[in-house]
Amino acid sequence: MATPALDLGVPVAEYGTGLQVTRVHRAPDAGLGGTGDFLWWHGPGPRRGGPLRVPARSAALVPDLGPVATAALLATGTPHGDGLLHRAAGSASAAAWLRDPRPQAGRLVAHSLAAAARALRALHGVPLPPGPQPLPPPGVRRLREWAAGTGPLAPAAARLRRRAREVWGEGRTELLLGWADGAVRPAGPGAPVVPLHGWASTGSLVPPRSRGRVALLTGEDLGAGRRELDLGWMLGDLVELAWSSPLHQAAAESPGLLSVTDLQRVFLGAYEADGSDTHGNEGGGRERGDHGPSGPVYDPVAVGRCAVLRVVTHMRDFATYCEWSDELLDYLAFTAELIDEEGRRAVPRGVS
Repeated sequence: MATPALDLGVPVAEYGTGLQVTRVHRAPDAGLGGTGDFLWWHGPGPRRGGPLRVPARSAALVPDLGPVATAALLATGTPHGDGLLHRAAGSASAAAWLRDPRPQAGRLVAHSLAAAARALRALHGVPLPPGPQPLPPPGVRRLREWAAGTGPLAPAAARLRRRAREVWGEGRTELLLGWADGAVRPAGPGAPVVPLHGWASTGSLVPPRSRGRVALLTGEDLGAGRRELDLGWMLGDLVELAWSSPLHQAAAESPGLLSVTDLQRVFLGAYEADGSDTHGNEGGGRERGDHGPSGPVYDPVAVGRCAVLRVVTHMRDFATYCEWSDELLDYLAFTAELIDEEGRRAVPRGVS
């Protein structure tokens, strides 16, 4: 397993898969006025070849959101050993906080999702320079290769693909491939392709532990495509949570616990309402629900479809990097439902 340099000290948290290893360390200058008290190291897992690196062309497009107090910091990783080092004000991700039943934990996640939405809106507003465009995010490329059967697959991933074709049929598979292609191409003449975070998720979102800014860990998954891909990726995380978490399945019976629908509304509402210009400066933006000269802020149908892509990619990655589990059969049935409904549950009614 890849190991970072020893000068970071003993990690306060450590976990990983065959794809990626995460170690969280207390920063040597913690409490001395830095931008975060913790260092998050992401490195390659044992089934991933080569080091983690940030695509240089995409990294140059990431805006500095330090002056935008309401937005998450896009904490772009710097090379450290064979991985990337990020600085953040917290030692636990929003995904971890979502397992906490206390109402204040839900409020912290809601605050972080709103901050992430504002950061993504600023990133999506940065114009792509002339010349070759950045590649689509790696997650979409892995999904497409798996669904189309165009590359070598780990034994569990190959088994999952065979079962998917039995459960889904050719029609659902073709729909999924079409959505994956559409997520990284312009929606029509004059429609933009924008810089993408590529892995906007509750696992990459880090709320502050006690003080400081929300961070959205940013790095090797940067790419380009339709903005709906980033939005759907985050919302797909929440869709999966609503289906798989007993805590959130019982949210209606837990006073004070925010439901997944509440969190989806917070995220999309903040994205719509954000007033940042293309450089992340506040002011002069549209109000929630307003349409710009080129139309709505985002296409809710495309967002729902991209949420499905996120859930299927997670399923595919689990089979590839964590081996076979019969739980994947439940995921196949669940994703068949999501494909049939085009991921509509990811976008609550009345939000857009």
